[in-house]
Amino acid sequence: MDSDTIAAVATPYGRGGIGILRMSGNAALDIAKTLFHPPSGKSTGPYESHRFYYGRIRDPESGRILDEVMMVYMQGPRSYTREDVVEIHTHSGPAVLRAVFELVLARGARPAEPGEFTRRAFFNGRIDLSQAEAVMEIVSAESRASLEIAAAQIQGGLRKRIETCRAVLLDLLAEITAAIDFPEDTRALIDPEKGVERMHQHIISPLESLLIQYEQGRFFREGIRVVVAGLPNVGKSSLMNCLLDRERAIVTPHPGTTRDFLEEPLDLFGVHATIVDTAGLQETRDPVERIGIQRTREKIEEADLLLFMVDAACPETLQRERMPVFEKPTLLVINKMDRVDPEWRPEIPEAWKRVPVASISALHRWGIDSLKKKMVQQVLGDAAFRLEDPLVPNLRQKEALGRALESARAASESFSLGRSPELVCMDVNDAMDALNEILGETLRPDVLDAVFSRFCIGK
Repeated sequence: MDSDTIAAVATPYGRGGIGILRMSGNAALDIAKTLFHPPSGKSTGPYESHRFYYGRIRDPESGRILDEVMMVYMQGPRSYTREDVVEIHTHSGPAVLRAVFELVLARGARPAEPGEFTRRAFFNGRIDLSQAEAVMEIVSAESRASLEIAAAQIQGGLRKRIETCRAVLLDLLAEITAAIDFPEDTRALIDPEKGVERMHQHIISPLESLLIQYEQGRFFREGIRVVVAGLPNVGKSSLMNCLLDRERAIVTPHPGTTRDFLEEPLDLFGVHATIVDTAGLQETRDPVERIGIQRTREKIEEADLLLFMVDAACPETLQRERMPVFEKPTLLVINKMDRVDPEWRPEIPEAWKRVPVASISALHRWGIDSLKKKMVQQVLGDAAFRLEDPLVPNLRQKEALGRALESARAASESFSLGRSPELVCMDVNDAMDALNEILGETLRPDVLDAVFSRFCIGK
């Protein structure tokens, strides 16, 4: 690990109330002392850890005051990086932040690389790799739900589950190793039936649960992509405006108003979503409209959820040949219910009878809240889901869990078939290695570089 003192502006450049410059390393306080000056008559030290000091930043070369600031010194190991950390809180403006940053570099600090503060926290043992990645998840969270998931991870939720599995694997490994060293006592040392039971109860089932939760966690972190599709003039743009609660899409009584697609962010009860309004699906010779319809089909392929709309006032839109079946989570949205008898029930084609139905009137905003609930349910399912449950926060960890699960299943099969302890030991070791990779205990440098390269500078 580098012993350099690193520095970075930890807040976005721009005009605002406060801008923060952060330093970490053995020379952080010494550098700050050369620039920070308390008010006249006040003591210049020693500085107490975790206490804010008011003063001014002065250019040592010119003697000019650059800004009034607050400075806090956090003595290691009681800091984010477990090194000495200094933060200088200036007024937030491009010129002042740049000027103070240049002074810090001139006094011996070097610019921090992306994620280097968090990388030092990881290498210094303050957090594991899953918690380090959760820091980035917090920074990039776009909804309350994704924020709460990341917060649970940074508290070590996933690590605790992994450590529980590792403890069981370690016990099994000790027993298997003893069986290898003392083959004459193998039967007394390890019971294959109990070994299989322990593997399924304490390793395989927990890992399967985490992998099942991955898709739900992905939707909470990354959001749901919802595409509104259907024939022309069924009310797709009106529905988009209802869901957004504002007039975003142009609505006219003439079919074919939307020839391209529109995308807007949408909050679905704390779940981040992107709603996509598309051109109506129909046969046409208009070259521009044909391009729009081709884009509609492409957006449908990308969707996590499809809202396929039909017009209740035009029963022919429910004809089998006009309703293509899509291989993805779908809701059949029957619009314009204000134009039909309240007792009317549509005749739905056989292929669509398993698809959930939502009846609405986009014009009068009837049934919109019920539709939103069905949208969330259709994607996330009926399974009990708690944000405080530890979830797999990214694809890298999912793949490592998959390898651990595969090795655990192989070990369980070897147990049940009475294979040699050496073969069981290899599979258990492979499962351990995969779990250690999640926490960053066995990981190649290039993988670590890839993880921390996603971070912003200053974090």
